[in-house]
Amino acid sequence: MKQLALDIGLASGPTLDRFFAGPNEAALRHLELWAGDGTGQDLRSPVPTYLWGDSGCGKTYLLKSVQAALRDHGARVGWMDASMHEPPEYEESWAAVLMDEVHLYTATQQHMAFNWFVNAHAHQRWVLAAGELPPADLKLREDLRTRLGWGHVFHLHLLSEPERRAVLRQEADARGIFLSDEVMDFMLNRFSRDLGSLMQLIDQLDGFALRTQRAITIPLIKAMLESE
Repeated sequence: MKQLALDIGLASGPTLDRFFAGPNEAALRHLELWAGDGTGQDLRSPVPTYLWGDSGCGKTYLLKSVQAALRDHGARVGWMDASMHEPPEYEESWAAVLMDEVHLYTATQQHMAFNWFVNAHAHQRWVLAAGELPPADLKLREDLRTRLGWGHVFHLHLLSEPERRAVLRQEADARGIFLSDEVMDFMLNRFSRDLGSLMQLIDQLDGFALRTQRAITIPLIKAMLESE
């Protein structure tokens, strides 16, 4: 059966209040505090934050959610991920810098990430980064690796089976669509079960159901896959 894309579904709009924390409650509360006022900082010099964990534990979703929260407050932020082969220069107008997939950074990206980090620290801006490995195990240039481990470090854990079901139910309820237990069983047994895949799957099903004016059923899911 055809596999759906694994990236986060951006059409549903990642937000911190829609992130199902499960075992990652401490990390979520920390990000809510820092992003809540739209500045990414308080009266102290901002302390960098680093999230790490296996693929599918929600790292990118959280960074995208923080990006959206800061932008909602009118703040400009810098964003870098492994797909950006030539990242832009640091801008003083940024309220924070967000760096995703740091474990995949090339030498060029590492050079710019270090530049962003140094400038953000000098201008008292928040740095939020994420990767699949803890700071000590990152295969990066030493000055960048050690800076990523300077501040708050959170290990994100994958969700359990009941928690994955809760994510599906929560996202479906937010969209006003109904998922039967049979449909959820099918989704969890036939597709990748990480957070990114679940959000992408719901987004695609919602759009296909609207276009075809049909309820979300197992035959509808199969029809959507055949149309891809």
